[in-house]
Amino acid sequence: MTRTLAPIRFGTDGWRAIIAQDFTFANVERVAQAYAAHLSEQAATSGATLVVVGYDRRFLSDKFARRACEILIGNGLRVALFPHDTPTPLISWAVKVLQAIGGIVITASHNPFDFNGFKIKAPWGGSAPPETTTAVERLVDVSLPKRAELLVDGRELLAPAVESYRQQIESYVDLERLRTAIGTVIIDPMHGTGGRWVEGFLSGGTLMVETIRANRDPLFGGINPEPIDRNLAALRQRVIDSQAFLGLATDGDADRIGAVDERGQTMTMHDVVPLLLLHLARRRKMTGGVVRTFSQSVLTSRIAAAHGLKLYETPIGFKYIADLMLHEDILIGAEESGGIGVKGHIPERDGILNSLLFLEAVISAGKPPSEMLRELHKEFGEFYFGRRDLHVAVEAGKELAARLASDPPAELGGFEVVNVATVDGTKLEFKDESWLLFRQSGTEPALRIYCEATSAQKMASLLAAGVALAPHNS
Repeated sequence: MTRTLAPIRFGTDGWRAIIAQDFTFANVERVAQAYAAHLSEQAATSGATLVVVGYDRRFLSDKFARRACEILIGNGLRVALFPHDTPTPLISWAVKVLQAIGGIVITASHNPFDFNGFKIKAPWGGSAPPETTTAVERLVDVSLPKRAELLVDGRELLAPAVESYRQQIESYVDLERLRTAIGTVIIDPMHGTGGRWVEGFLSGGTLMVETIRANRDPLFGGINPEPIDRNLAALRQRVIDSQAFLGLATDGDADRIGAVDERGQTMTMHDVVPLLLLHLARRRKMTGGVVRTFSQSVLTSRIAAAHGLKLYETPIGFKYIADLMLHEDILIGAEESGGIGVKGHIPERDGILNSLLFLEAVISAGKPPSEMLRELHKEFGEFYFGRRDLHVAVEAGKELAARLASDPPAELGGFEVVNVATVDGTKLEFKDESWLLFRQSGTEPALRIYCEATSAQKMASLLAAGVALAPHNS
């Protein structure tokens, strides 16, 4: 009986699957061969043959990365393989500064511990655009994997790239000011590749820096390495116990961030991004466009308007932000999920840089994050964000979103619906700019309901009303 090969599909950022089920050495070989074939076509015109390869702390990630390198070598390409688990933004940086033809990161980012993934990096240091991943998908199984022994792993090429990354961070953030601050900050890499990178940039001064969950744990302590409230109990408690003024977290591969204020309360990206934007525009006097994905805050658009910055709105997914960063003058682009790109860096999310940058914003303000947020709300309006993820069959969720778009309710939760937007999913908008967004995943049974409202009570009411509309137990 012939076994059917698992389909290889690239999602928002890479191909991901469960380890030993579909994420196997044989399937990594299939994907690596397809990518190698794609790169060989590119190399025929560009002449470049170097591919940077890195990996995270997940089970067997180092072995999967080495196997991918063996396929690349078998196809006549050169590799530079990181010798240790490495943050994704640093791998992306290395792709750019080494003028590589592309890059591979073996990581499943913030997904559960039993997943792994295969991310492709473009020559400019960002995630591969859809046209690249589509081309790679088409090349899967076109030819059998060509594998050769990895005799030269090119690691010597990476030392200068790592050093230039350090220099980039040191030139971008006022580290001296951060190091000489008074107080305590807690860093939480959630057992991921962030490790002690942030602490390393901050040590040596009066600022007290403590890193928790810095050790490698392929099980991530029993939680998903995603820096959102339900996974940050350890960070919240440590901030309270140590009387720290800020807690900062990075996800499994260190490209996303999370934050906890001095009270031990998790800050959403609808808090962090507006505060960071205000710091860049007002304190740093930086200019450029502002990219707001469809689930990002109203406050972002209000701050952009107040500072004369052009606003762009995109579907959800950092690839849309990255595309604008490549072609337009963009100051900041951010996702609700913690991915932030900033001007003067690579068109990529970087949890290490953004952790330091948000710390700079807090220290520059000279006041605790909760007070910064109160002042932000006083000046630009009070908004509160919430999100619910429901287990809903793909077709049922899509049908709900389509029905709400074509025949929206006149009111929901007692509040009048004044507009419907369909950039990505279906967003019901209310008179005071509160909104409720229904967005069904196209690849998994997950209906995400997002809400931003002018009070915590209204946000909770609208979310409850949205959940009541959703198909249950699908």
